[in-house]
Amino acid sequence: MGNSTWVTEFILTGLTEDPHLQMILFVIFFAIYAITLMGNVGMIILIRTSPQLHTPMYFFLTSLSFLDTCYSTTVTPKLLSNFLKEKKSISFASCFTQLYFYAIFATTECYLLAMMAYDRYVAICNPLLYLITMSQRKCIRLIAISYIAGIINASIHIIAMSELSFCGPNFIKNFYCESPPLLALSCSDVSLNDLLLFVFVGFNITITSLTILTSYTYILITILKIRSATSRRKAFSTCTSHLIVITIFYGCGGFMYARPSSRKNYNLDQMASVFYVVVTPMLNPLIYSMRNQEVRGAFRNILGRKCHFQYF
Repeated sequence: MGNSTWVTEFILTGLTEDPHLQMILFVIFFAIYAITLMGNVGMIILIRTSPQLHTPMYFFLTSLSFLDTCYSTTVTPKLLSNFLKEKKSISFASCFTQLYFYAIFATTECYLLAMMAYDRYVAICNPLLYLITMSQRKCIRLIAISYIAGIINASIHIIAMSELSFCGPNFIKNFYCESPPLLALSCSDVSLNDLLLFVFVGFNITITSLTILTSYTYILITILKIRSATSRRKAFSTCTSHLIVITIFYGCGGFMYARPSSRKNYNLDQMASVFYVVVTPMLNPLIYSMRNQEVRGAFRNILGRKCHFQYF
C-alpha cells in the first residue's frame, strides 16, 4: 500500500460523554487554566519588577513559568472547546502540531528542572563563586540547551510519525494527541517509532534524573556539614519547592510512560494526564509563592507600593 493516509481527522474520546458532567468539567478546567495563566504570568511580572529577585535562581523560575504557560496552552484550550462540542474532532495537521509542541515543552521542562537542580548545587556547595559561575550568559546558555533538546526530541518523533499510514479507526483514547495512542492507530509498522520513543525518552529521563540526583546528593552532604541549625533550615528551604515540583512532574510522567503496555489502564492514564498536563502548570507558581519567603516578601513590597500610591 505504501505510505498513504486515509484519515483526515481524529476523534478525541475526552474525559466523559455525559453532557452534564462535561459542563461541570468545563467550569473546573476553565478555572484551572485561568489560575495557571494568572499564576505564571504574575510570577514572571513579579520577578521582573522586583530587584531582589534578579538572581540566577529566579531567572530559571521565570523560564519555568513561561514554559508552564506554553505547556498548558498546547492542550487546555482544545480540551475546553471539546467540552462544548458534540463531536470532539481534531484535524490531522492540528493533531500533529499539538503533539509536536507538547513534546517540545515536556522535554524542555525535564531539562530545565535539571538545570535548576544544578543551580541549587552551585548556590549551596559553592556560594562564594555562585554569581560568577552562574553568570547571565551561562544561564541563557543552559536554558537554550533545554529548548534545543526539546526541539530535537520532538522533531525526531514527528518526522518518524509522518512516515506512518493511518487507515482507520481514528478514535484517540485520550483528550489530546500523544504518541502511544497515535501509534496504536497506525496501520504501518511502528517498531522504529517504538524504538525511538524508548531510546530518546529513556535518554532524556536518564540524563536529567542523574543530574538532579547528583546535584541533590552533593547538596545534602553539604547541608549536613553545616553546624548552624538556622543555616541548615535556610538551605533546605531553598530546595524544598524545587523538590516538590520535581516529584510531581516526574511522578506523573513516570506513571504514564514507565508502565508496560500490558498494564495500561486508560482511565488511570487519563487521570494522570490531567494532573501531568493541566494541573501541574497551575501548581508550580503556587508552590514557589507559598514556600519561598523571598517571593512572598517581594509580593508584599509590591502591594505596599501600590497601597502607598493609592493613598497619595
